[in-house]
Amino acid sequence: MPCVDTPAPRFAWTLNADGRNRRQTAYQIRVWPDGAAHDDPTRLFWDSGMVESSETLEIPYSGLPLPPASTFVWTVRVRDESDIVHGWAEPALFRTALDSWGAVWIRHNPLVAPSTRPSDDASYPAELLDREEPSPYMRREFQVDSEISRATLYVTARGLVEVQVNGQRVGDNLLDPGWTDYHKRIEYQAHDVTAYVRNGPNAIGAILGTGWYAGHVGFDHEHPSAWYGHSPELLCEVRIEHADGRTTIVTSDGSWRATRNGPIRYSDLLHGERIDARYGLGGWSKPNFDDTDWSPVLVSETPEVPIIVPARAQPIRVTAQLKPISVTQQASDTFTFDLGQNMVGWVRLAVQGPRGTRLELRFAEMLDRDGSIYTANLRSARAQDTFVLAGTNEIEVFEPHFTFHGFRYVEVRGEIDPLLPENLTGLVVSSDTPQTGSFTCSDEMVNQLQRNIEWGQRGNFISVPTDCPQRDERLGWLGDAQIFLPTASLNMDIDAFVSKWGDDVLDAQSPSGAYSDVAPRIVASTDGAPAWADAGVIVPWTHYRRYGDLRMLRRHWPHMERYLAYIERENPKLLWSREGMDDYGDWLSVDEHTPPEVIATAYWAHDASIMAQAADVLGNTERKIAYQDLYGRISKAFNDAYVDDDGRIRGNTQTGYVLALAFGVLPAEKRAKAAAHLVENIEDRGWHLATGFLGAGHLCPVLTESGYPDVAHRLLLQDTYPSWGYSIRHGATTIWERWDGWTKHAGFQTPEMNSFNHYSLGAIGAWLFEYVGGIRQGQDEFTYENVLIAPVPGDLAYARTTYRSVRGTFVSDWVQADSRFTLKVDVPPNTRATLTIPAGSGPLLEGGSSAQDAAGVTSVQRDEQFWTTKITSGHYEFQALGVQPARGPKF
Repeated sequence: MPCVDTPAPRFAWTLNADGRNRRQTAYQIRVWPDGAAHDDPTRLFWDSGMVESSETLEIPYSGLPLPPASTFVWTVRVRDESDIVHGWAEPALFRTALDSWGAVWIRHNPLVAPSTRPSDDASYPAELLDREEPSPYMRREFQVDSEISRATLYVTARGLVEVQVNGQRVGDNLLDPGWTDYHKRIEYQAHDVTAYVRNGPNAIGAILGTGWYAGHVGFDHEHPSAWYGHSPELLCEVRIEHADGRTTIVTSDGSWRATRNGPIRYSDLLHGERIDARYGLGGWSKPNFDDTDWSPVLVSETPEVPIIVPARAQPIRVTAQLKPISVTQQASDTFTFDLGQNMVGWVRLAVQGPRGTRLELRFAEMLDRDGSIYTANLRSARAQDTFVLAGTNEIEVFEPHFTFHGFRYVEVRGEIDPLLPENLTGLVVSSDTPQTGSFTCSDEMVNQLQRNIEWGQRGNFISVPTDCPQRDERLGWLGDAQIFLPTASLNMDIDAFVSKWGDDVLDAQSPSGAYSDVAPRIVASTDGAPAWADAGVIVPWTHYRRYGDLRMLRRHWPHMERYLAYIERENPKLLWSREGMDDYGDWLSVDEHTPPEVIATAYWAHDASIMAQAADVLGNTERKIAYQDLYGRISKAFNDAYVDDDGRIRGNTQTGYVLALAFGVLPAEKRAKAAAHLVENIEDRGWHLATGFLGAGHLCPVLTESGYPDVAHRLLLQDTYPSWGYSIRHGATTIWERWDGWTKHAGFQTPEMNSFNHYSLGAIGAWLFEYVGGIRQGQDEFTYENVLIAPVPGDLAYARTTYRSVRGTFVSDWVQADSRFTLKVDVPPNTRATLTIPAGSGPLLEGGSSAQDAAGVTSVQRDEQFWTTKITSGHYEFQALGVQPARGPKF
């Protein structure tokens, strides 16, 4: 259930309807307290009445003040184009945030030492004792003396927390409360625990992990706890609403008791977790548990953070489970499992054995030449879990709590009976962002590319968009994210995810106005890097175009202005050439070096263009004009300094041409020349790309828009090095960090930087959706009210693309065969579309008759190559006859 901390939450809905030209002409929203009836006017907090509007997005609440810590229900009904008022939608719940906390932060007393080894094992390995820092277990009991109508748990931690009530784990969230800059904000979760709490005695318990707060983060090899704090802490309260109208609040306070003698002997996000079942605590979170050996907690003296806010994004959860495709016995005590997919999460291991049996699990993405797991690229991350059996004569099931790994292969070592595939299950973990898009086509390599992109997104969207999930880094690099978010937001609904991370970006902005390289800002303390810092402008704009979230754009606007002022202050000549600037260039390009000033100045112009558009959306005409002027002046400076009369750009690199064309900084007379130089460069390389992170996502769209869709498709289908297909041909199931992560001629690249799950080069995914599939917004269109469906088929036989936008689901399903191009489309209610269809020697049909006469088709035009058709909402099936194999529109 979402928990909102604004007095005016926003409402949105999508419409479903049969037939064509369906639209909403009015809506009515009702909001009422949970437990009341929506048709009881005395209990309604808001009844909007029937509002004459076709809008379905971002409708602000405008009713009675919403009291804090309360649950509400809302629903909507609409009137259609025929003045028919339809029934109420299925009601949905939301909860208002706490206005204050009665709880205090508590932590385990560090002066109370845990036992050093199980009492029956004097030979407990010394190397494990040296590394132990057991997770604190905390508990308290409370009494409920009357009937309960609702119980809600509000909980957060400095670190990670898992809560149990009366012996039951609360919810399925993992790695809560996620990662923020703990010095500035911490998120909390609200859980409905009505089903857990009962009349009579109750108990609540919490297990804490170090997580991002007090564990190893990023390149922190030696000093865990150096960044935020030294030990995890808990803040929670249970609000119990009684049937008689009373409210009882149970809080974290000094009455709790704690121990570090539980089974989690060590946990760390980078290094793994050690669970020793011999330390089992039985019914520790149930009433009447004997906790006399536990110690009183300490009330924390850590300074309060400025704000504690409700979590806004989907929680981290197990989103899939994988079974091994094989298991290989390497030695008498060593087994290697292959999950068949590079994934992120952990494994569940079910085994039986004598008490004290120790199993060590190591995780890897690749195998070395001798068949052993390849771990050199993990750098300092140990990525190892250890399970010690209690010896219960039954199957014991092990699963970590406060770590995660990036892996395909799992090595299990220990004195145990031969292990079988059924002993192990891979648990895929990610922020639970719902799937919104799909793309499939006639080429299986391209389909695998799309799967690789999706798996890379799953593995790297864990609270923040990280660069990689396996080595000692896992940081929210801004440049990587701004490159990939256009693709990510087509694959999945990342509206709330990006909104949350957007606050991390704002929290990390420096006093100078420069955005940091990573957010949350930690480990990498630099800022202002071209293309990385520019994410502070690009991300809010990308988010607005996909989701129509004006509130986020407004929140970011003053920060975006500070950043543009910072760049201009540092570069008064309108060429971003500040000496000594933090610079990553076109990261991991292949045998090309794009001059950093070319990249930086192109991005600056791009920022100014975005700012002009954003100002227009926000209704700030004065700033719109100012940024249009800035964009023009930067573009002129760029051309004067870096572009020859024949359109050749300094450096003569693919990325230089791609960025200049993508960002529109070239005058019309130079665009075609620059595009020709780009294609010449590609041809000189045997029709291979050379772009790194910054160029790869823009490459195929630029080629297509410049009149070279055939070259874009040739790069898509290329499978020799360097290409997307090369890694797939050699078994990749995610996007690699670098084109040469592994090559047949050289083996593995340097282990200093060689992730096999890194989404940046997967930014081509947006081109698959928006050009090959053809579903995209026009340049000046936002939030999918008006859509362009213009497939660029190349030599593919078919492609089917779906996208569930904020206004409903669009479908583009095309086939080209036997001199016929068939396009089936679905356009949701309240929207319109313009279709571009390859033209042949024959007519354009819809549903077997002339498209010109079809219901819902508002216009049909033809030129030498294409039919252009405008349609209203509905399902359509167009056929263009006499068509030769298409190359797609030449823009």
